[in-house]
Amino acid sequence: MNLPNSITFSRLLALPFLLYGLNNPTERSRWICLVIFLIAASTDWLDGYLARKLNQITELGKFLDPLVDKFLVLAPLLSLIELGQVPAWGVFLILARELVIAGWRVNPKLSGSSSISGANIWGKLKTVSQIAAIALLIAPTPDSWETPSLVLFWISVALTWISGAIYLWPQKSNQPSAV
Repeated sequence: MNLPNSITFSRLLALPFLLYGLNNPTERSRWICLVIFLIAASTDWLDGYLARKLNQITELGKFLDPLVDKFLVLAPLLSLIELGQVPAWGVFLILARELVIAGWRVNPKLSGSSSISGANIWGKLKTVSQIAAIALLIAPTPDSWETPSLVLFWISVALTWISGAIYLWPQKSNQPSAV
């Protein structure tokens, strides 16, 4: 396993701390969770940068990076459902899209490609919006920030679905039509 893939895998280490800290959050534990989440999220950029700079882009990395991103996004969102900060159906929309795209990416029969494709710009925008929304929802902000936090959450849900549609659309149009 090369350095970028090791960094990707290290993001998983943040999850137990996030889940524990958000279980019965205090203002202090929310700040700690926010720092942990932002550090873990920043490694998403770092592993991609190093993979390109060191010419260490691998099929494992293209598979592992989005999978770990999904865990990093969904774990705190599940905690935020439990805390009543986000609606379960909004998180379900994110989960459903992520499962469809993950299956599409790794199944050569569906995607028409024998290799795993990397994220496009829409996938990157989706990830950034999700990270920003989760960070704002984790942070111990005053009540006046509740509406902006939820607006950002719903923007991330919309970008999640838009990026999924854009990812699938060209794939479908390249498939031979059924006769």
